[in-house]
Formats: sequence, C-alpha cells, structure tokens
Amino acid sequence: MYSKKIVITGGPGTGKTSVINALENEGFYCFHEIIRTMTLEAKKELDESSLASNPLAFVKDPNAFNNMLFNGRLEQFIEANSRKENVLFFDRGVPDVLAYMDYFKQEYPENYIRTCEDYKYSKIFILPPWKEIYVSDNERLENFEEAVEIHNHLEKTYTSFGYTTITVPTGTVADRVSFIKKKIDSANKP
Repeated sequence: MYSKKIVITGGPGTGKTSVINALENEGFYCFHEIIRTMTLEAKKELDESSLASNPLAFVKDPNAFNNMLFNGRLEQFIEANSRKENVLFFDRGVPDVLAYMDYFKQEYPENYIRTCEDYKYSKIFILPPWKEIYVSDNERLENFEEAVEIHNHLEKTYTSFGYTTITVPTGTVADRVSFIKKKIDSANKP
C-alpha cells in the first residue's frame, strides 16, 4: 500500500514538535524527531560549558553522529513503507541532515545525495522562523539568527532535490494543523 509521506520541517524553535504532537493527537501516525535523544546522549560526553550550538558542531566524531542521524531518518522512511495508514508525518526528513551539514560546512558522502534522490517524500511543509515563539533550551542551542540561517539551508536543500516546499503560516497550533490538513485534502481532489 502506498502511504503519503509528509515531512514537517523548519529551523529550530518553529513549532514543529507541537504540530507533530497535535497531528498525532488527531490520530495520524507520526515519526518523531530523533535528534533530541541523540543530542542528550552526545552532551553526556562533553563539558556542558562548551556547548554553544547544534550537536553537529560539538560532537567528538561529527561523521559518526551524522551517519547515525542519517540512518535513523532513513530507517523511519523505510519503516513507513510497511505502515497501513494513508498519511504518515515525519518530524524532519532525510534531507534535513544534508541541510544541517551544509550549514556547518561539513562534507557528506555521495550516497547521502543518492539516497535523498531515491527516497522521496510526498509533500514538504516548512515552518518559518518565528521570533515571538523562539526559545533556546537544553537541546535547542541555536540563537534566533542561526535558526533563520538553518531555515534557509533547509529550504535550499529540499528545493535542490526537486521539492516545492509549502510554508505553514504562523498562528496557533490548531490553525497550523488545519492548514496542513487542508493542503493534503486538496491534493486528493481531482
């Protein structure tokens, strides 16, 4: 069975997790962001005072971290192929890894590009930077200006793989979820 694979992406602090949680509360199957767990694990290896940014910038072995993240997101995509739901949501997609690596000026292997070309999502919703709700926390370490730059890298990366991103307007979580559902429903109409 073919399921629509819908990515919810955006820079840090744009409300992705709140939107994913709301979609899940409405009965949609959602693949959750895996980097928060990885960030907590990576931070255990370091002196807390040295942390100033995303874990891709401070882990001991960025390539190993990127590989774990890339493979984790790819495993989510592959698992989605065995799901029976019509619509599946992802809190970030495989191309997000490349966008962040570009942001941190890290090189990635050719197979990352081929994988992004071969494993395609149905739609990409991007949540724009929103200063009024932006808060740094123990896992979100970027400042707002860095979040805007990351957003730009995400937009550029998804576009480079042939996606047309759909910008989700700022607003309440309910309004954002409604916008996403309407866009998905309108795509189903002849």
